Amino acid sequence: MKINQTLNRRQFLHRSLLASALTAASAPAFLRGQNLNSKVDVVVVGAGGKGSSDTDECAKAGANIVALCDVDANTLKSRLAKYPTAKGFSDYRKLYEEMGKSFDAVIVSTPDHVHAPAASLAMKMGKHAFVQKPLTHSVAEARHLRLLAVEKKVVTQMGNQGSAGDGLRRAVEVIQAGIIGKPTELHVWSNRPIWPQGIDRPMGAMPVPESLDWDLWLGPAPMRPYNKGYHPFGWRGWKDFGTGALGDMACHTVNMPFRALKLGYPTVIEAEAVSDNHAETYAKSSRIRFEFPERDGLPPLKFWWYDGKPNDADVKAFRPHDDIVSDIIALSAGQKDKNGNPKPATLPSSGCLVVGTKGRLYSADDYGSSFYMRLNDEKAMKSQKEHGAVAAIPEKFTKCVGGHYKEWVDACKGGATPYSNFAISAYLTEIILLGCIAVRVGTGKKLDWDGPNMKAKNMDVARLVKRDYRPGWTL
Repeated sequence: MKINQTLNRRQFLHRSLLASALTAASAPAFLRGQNLNSKVDVVVVGAGGKGSSDTDECAKAGANIVALCDVDANTLKSRLAKYPTAKGFSDYRKLYEEMGKSFDAVIVSTPDHVHAPAASLAMKMGKHAFVQKPLTHSVAEARHLRLLAVEKKVVTQMGNQGSAGDGLRRAVEVIQAGIIGKPTELHVWSNRPIWPQGIDRPMGAMPVPESLDWDLWLGPAPMRPYNKGYHPFGWRGWKDFGTGALGDMACHTVNMPFRALKLGYPTVIEAEAVSDNHAETYAKSSRIRFEFPERDGLPPLKFWWYDGKPNDADVKAFRPHDDIVSDIIALSAGQKDKNGNPKPATLPSSGCLVVGTKGRLYSADDYGSSFYMRLNDEKAMKSQKEHGAVAAIPEKFTKCVGGHYKEWVDACKGGATPYSNFAISAYLTEIILLGCIAVRVGTGKKLDWDGPNMKAKNMDVARLVKRDYRPGWTL
């Protein structure tokens, strides 16, 4: 599928969503009409960390785990002990080559920089894909996987599990019902990073642990000496491997408003402020502005992203000004902590606020499981269960039965299209990663963005949109 360069933003989004719906209807022949109680043979790339729970949850949902792949031999051994009939591999390319005819779907739960090549190669073989968030490491990779899913007619799902919750789906429905009027602003803040970030590359090299294949861990990323702070967790802050706070959390926290506000492509992205600059890691705290044009009857909208670890001794985390979130601060002061003590009158460490012409909706956790609302003539936020105007809106959203993982496994057997399929989640990822590009370009350097063509009209950022792979690694 090629993108007509003359498509406008609305047409492109509409066609992407339509293509996703058609994908479910035209599933591969071996799946059509299968009983939902049958098994789907699944391989896992990245068996430790989040891959561990991804594997277990998909197995509970009916997947048959036939192979595990991990670059750390100790991790692989531990996970194979739980799945003794599965085959073990250290290189996903060899797994695919050896077992190409023996599996139906793949779970990819590696560090960000391996997501796209590992998923793409399997999808090209006609395999269904569940890929952890953020879906990819680069904007171009997100576009590639979105179009590839349509071309190969495979079932896809990104690992932003809040998508399955009633709270998130209900918030989308409530906002689109017009209860808060026309949305004009979006504010999302995060308590990340919780890993080392805002640092320079460690000097020298350390011996590679015997259990770790460092070359395979690096995969498509540039070669560098092994040192502590990369494997197994600290990789998120490094530009070569992770996508910082945005990549870690925005696929969760921006998921609901992206859908509810029909965001599409922004026309402007700018890093308004960053706490520090380092060549190889993201800043400890940043504030980024996205501007969206009119779309589907909705007015232009500005979206601010704020990140930074609360109480960081070195920098002050960026957050919305108190005037913007005063009702949220007041709401938190009226709640109690887990010990039953009143909470202080401070802004919670993460959240999402949609500002409309008639009111405001606040999503109170990273996964959108609940929300609060205040109309302009009301003094205080009320929970969705207590607000009469919310109750008056009929619930018509499709509920997820069995959870995020089962939704994907069932779809692989011929069921309904998953809610976070790549037509949606790759689009969301692509937009989020534009924030990473803005931070790397530098503060005060506005990107005039041409979404369909993945380029800035006012500067060359091609090297940040599409990265080069080491020899031997490819999409």
